[in-house]
Amino acid sequence: MARVTVEDCVDKVPNRFELVLLAAHRARAITNGSPMTVEQENDKNPVVALREIADKTVPPADLLEGLIHSIQKNVEVDEPEAEAAPILAHDRRGPMLGRDEQSLDNSVDVMTEEQMLRGMESQTPTEPSAALGGNGTGRGSL
Repeated sequence: MARVTVEDCVDKVPNRFELVLLAAHRARAITNGSPMTVEQENDKNPVVALREIADKTVPPADLLEGLIHSIQKNVEVDEPEAEAAPILAHDRRGPMLGRDEQSLDNSVDVMTEEQMLRGMESQTPTEPSAALGGNGTGRGSL
């Protein structure tokens, strides 16, 4: 009888994996004392759950929502903030490009390519790296 019930449920819940999850969740709920919406007829709880889904006595959307809530460990609640953050006074704010005095916007650091290369060369190590084996050849000792 379970095979027929699964076939009857596929048009209500097209994804068979989701159907199994929902039916298992409903069967657990029945085991924990949730009232059945169809007659038991000497069937076990998983078959009863499938029959409930097939007869549309339990909406699949409600089962899915209940399943999600049973799996969640942390439920976040959006609470409104007590009050908005205070706006800083004009004299305490730092300079903002394009929104403060135009004379401050013109001072931009300019570095030539040569200055950048000299700066990078001064930061390169003069000794071979220990990760290369330490013998200066770039190969580890064999």
